[in-house]
Amino acid sequence: MNTITVIGCGWFGLPFAKHLINQGFQVKASKRQVDDLVSLPQLGIEAYQLDLANVSHDAKNSSLFDADAIVINIPPGLKRGNSDYLHYLTTLKQLMGARLYQKVIFISTTGVYPSDDQTVTEADASAFNDTASTLLQAEAIFATLPNSCIVRFSGLVGPKRHPGRFFAGKSDVSGANVAVNLVHLDDCIAAVSLVLTSSNTLPIYNVAAPIHPTRGEFYVAATTHLGLTAPQFNLQHQPSKVIDGQLICQDLGFQYRHPDPLKMLDAC
Repeated sequence: MNTITVIGCGWFGLPFAKHLINQGFQVKASKRQVDDLVSLPQLGIEAYQLDLANVSHDAKNSSLFDADAIVINIPPGLKRGNSDYLHYLTTLKQLMGARLYQKVIFISTTGVYPSDDQTVTEADASAFNDTASTLLQAEAIFATLPNSCIVRFSGLVGPKRHPGRFFAGKSDVSGANVAVNLVHLDDCIAAVSLVLTSSNTLPIYNVAAPIHPTRGEFYVAATTHLGLTAPQFNLQHQPSKVIDGQLICQDLGFQYRHPDPLKMLDAC
């Protein structure tokens, strides 16, 4: 495996592409806006403009899609009202055509698990609401392709995503009892890299730090870490799920660099 295509070169995709370059791979990557492509060649990344909302007729023949493996990382944007997510992914699959990749990795999210009082594994996904239904339909678009793997990220933290800002200064916040399910960017990059280079992988892996402090403990510590006003939690409890991210460890020997969300604050 020599050439990797990264669809979506943003918060995760760009540092992931840089990591692949450092590992000796040839990397092709896409951005929606032409102006955003300028810096990529300076990093050794072969840059392509790809706007799935406005695809040119000859896009299917683009050398962007000629690679040994492809990693698809398109944020759903469902909270922002993006109703075209599934259409974009269907278009992307059509652009990939009949190419046979050594690995197809689709980056998904643990938003497919209901907020019940339980520990959830890869087998517990369900279309419990419209968002989860859309996410599962998105996964299904690529899950049937040869050599495909779905990687579900938990809540993302890291550079420019310090969790101390999530609840800073808020009052009357419910769910102090709820378990925190987070993963650091470093572990996202390492996990996807391992899946990419492993010959035998399971269809789906969660990536979630194995330690789960409560919201009440974690977000007070996170805001204090930034010197911000800590949130004030009320006494209302909420269902608390714990996302089990150990399958990738058991199957591929993965080890989390940042297993404890409280300790990963210094790496944000």
